[in-house]
Amino acid sequence: MTAPAPYGFRPATPADLDLLNGWTANPHVARWWDRDHPFNAADLARADVTCWIVTLEGRALAYLQDYALHGDEPHPYDHLPKGTRGIDQFIGHAGMTGHGHGPRFIRQHVETLFAAGAPVIVTDPHPDNARAIAAYRKAGFEIDGPAMDTPWGRAQPMVVWRQSRAALS
Repeated sequence: MTAPAPYGFRPATPADLDLLNGWTANPHVARWWDRDHPFNAADLARADVTCWIVTLEGRALAYLQDYALHGDEPHPYDHLPKGTRGIDQFIGHAGMTGHGHGPRFIRQHVETLFAAGAPVIVTDPHPDNARAIAAYRKAGFEIDGPAMDTPWGRAQPMVVWRQSRAALS
């Protein structure tokens, strides 16, 4: 058995804007990521969202963001415990998809968020994005109810708990 790939997570900076906007122009990303709002420096400086460049062997591979759910805006996951984090991500280069990177770096980041105290991590891929749903399942997420309409589009709610719900009862 081979060791897991050594993924790094570095903060995204304004120097990454061309990279990020180039990635979101790729058809495999553009289909699912909001291209009406290109990344800008203000996006990367938001206090409520932490933006990451995921690296593999020092090379940029993907974008990942995590954010607090319980802020000023209502959120479909407001019923979950305080400290719950949401994540979104994409792999930048189409040639790097389908190799198991997504589930592995997602799980690695989820474990980091759990170690920092998050009780639950949520995500909400489009219900037609079968590849993303499969990747999140491989990373430990479960479907959490029917697909729904949200302010940012159609979404399939998915969650992973730090501890099983039975252990929390």
